[in-house]
Amino acid sequence: MIHSATKINGATALVRVYGPASSTKAYEIRDFLSRSVVEYEWIELPTDEAAQKLPGIASLSDMRLPVCEFPDGTRLFCPSIRDVAERLGWVTKPRLLEYDVSIYGAGPAGLSAAVYAASEGLRTVLIERNAVGGQAGSSSLIENYMGFPAGISGAKLAERARQQAVKFGAEILHLREGVNAEFHDGRIVVDLADGTHMVAKANICATGIEYRRLNLANESRFLGAGVFYGAGASEAPMCVNETVYVIGGGNSAGQAAMNFSHYADKVIMLVRGSGLAETLSDYLIKKIEIAKNISVISNCEVTALHGEETLQQITVRDLVEGTTQILDTTRLFVCIGGLPNTEWAKGTSIIRDKAGYLVTGADLYADGRPPDAWKLERPPFYLETSVPGSFAAGDVRHGSVKRVASGVGEGAMAVTFVHRYLAGA
Repeated sequence: MIHSATKINGATALVRVYGPASSTKAYEIRDFLSRSVVEYEWIELPTDEAAQKLPGIASLSDMRLPVCEFPDGTRLFCPSIRDVAERLGWVTKPRLLEYDVSIYGAGPAGLSAAVYAASEGLRTVLIERNAVGGQAGSSSLIENYMGFPAGISGAKLAERARQQAVKFGAEILHLREGVNAEFHDGRIVVDLADGTHMVAKANICATGIEYRRLNLANESRFLGAGVFYGAGASEAPMCVNETVYVIGGGNSAGQAAMNFSHYADKVIMLVRGSGLAETLSDYLIKKIEIAKNISVISNCEVTALHGEETLQQITVRDLVEGTTQILDTTRLFVCIGGLPNTEWAKGTSIIRDKAGYLVTGADLYADGRPPDAWKLERPPFYLETSVPGSFAAGDVRHGSVKRVASGVGEGAMAVTFVHRYLAGA
């Protein structure tokens, strides 16, 4: 099963991924390659005999599975995402000792900030701990983003933005994550998970949100083996003749349902509310109503997951009647929003709201007074946090509009305020 994508180092590349259908690690690799717009072929190994055709593999339970084969014929056995990224040449060290602006998170807001900062001559570094694109990168089709009347996948939109940022001179560090931040001497010093440090005069936090979990027994065990967070674009071609369930009533759930409807026999949306009108864009509601193989079950929730090595059944409870039913399925996609990725802000002077979102600008004021952490005479800029020179953009920010276009706009706007901060305004 071939998933078409982009080029690696200027040449079309095809990565082959071999593994059993139940392999969670194989799913992680497929998802990473799909979101990174790397062309790959997924080769499912159904039997021990099929697995034994690979050199050194004894059976489907072999600890060396899955296997990644690269265009030059080299193979990685049971690789981590970092191993794959290093083999693709994406894991590099910072080129500079200090940057004008460091940007954390390569979703729409972070990518936009990188494009505008680099194009305006700022020494710019963008740090991303996973695949470029953030949650938007997993979207199969974004139809309401200006300039793309036929729509565009989140991964392709993100890849175009990445190429644009690099063209202007932005440095992108893949598979890196900030774990601690300190602010002193007019500099922001971030400790990265690999032990290195990032120093910048200003920074923009665009770390987005983490997928919200169901908090059910067996959930972690079935992750990637029947339970998937987000739109699951990489898994859609494997849903042929299946019944697929999507939890959620927002745009991400609607987009996922529409994508799966092109492959699956049936797509069933499970919604806690009374319908889709309150949470879904009108254009998606109309498409779902027309689709013959999509149905919506309202006022319900999933209460249990069942199966051995992979998901086999789910228990769904009717929130009105209180009754439950057990439904057969091997694929459940969870699209119920998320929580802000701001754990790194603990121990800093950056103020978060009760939900963990970063508070910025006028929202920092209480009774007309700035927070104690704010020592400057000027008020915080619109996207500035309680630490001068530290800005927030996109979904991670308190009060933000959870839309791709809004994230792109805030990323660009944040760069304007970075310029003002660096100029001493």
